[in-house]
Amino acid sequence: MTQPSDTDAPALTPGLIGRQEVLVSEHNVAHHVQKISTPSMIQAMEQASQLAVLDHLPPEQSTVGFEVNIRHVAGADIGATVVATAELERVDGRWLYFKVEAMDGDRTIGVGTHRRAIITLPPGANSRGGPNDSHTHGA
Repeated sequence: MTQPSDTDAPALTPGLIGRQEVLVSEHNVAHHVQKISTPSMIQAMEQASQLAVLDHLPPEQSTVGFEVNIRHVAGADIGATVVATAELERVDGRWLYFKVEAMDGDRTIGVGTHRRAIITLPPGANSRGGPNDSHTHGA
């Protein structure tokens, strides 16, 4: 993939917020405790981060995650709806810095930070990697 230079980075504004909801089910739990798994929670946080900025990028650009620093502080049972939010805190050229959180109702289940990089997609790419994109991986 071709990487954009700092001058190619769009004017993203700190304070942009993304949100991703996940229904806790048999498909995204740690089976030994029947609670949402840490990888599933982190995936929702990454998706929320992507949603915060994707509509603010030109169609030939997307982002990729490259760093997560997450604490999984509580569980969420099967049937719960976990809401992950991401707030863009800082933009440094093509590097994006997010504060992320996952909630089960009014209870925090995960907190941390996430970093993403703006990329230029290869010619003919049929995916930008958004959370509802059929080409993203599942948890």
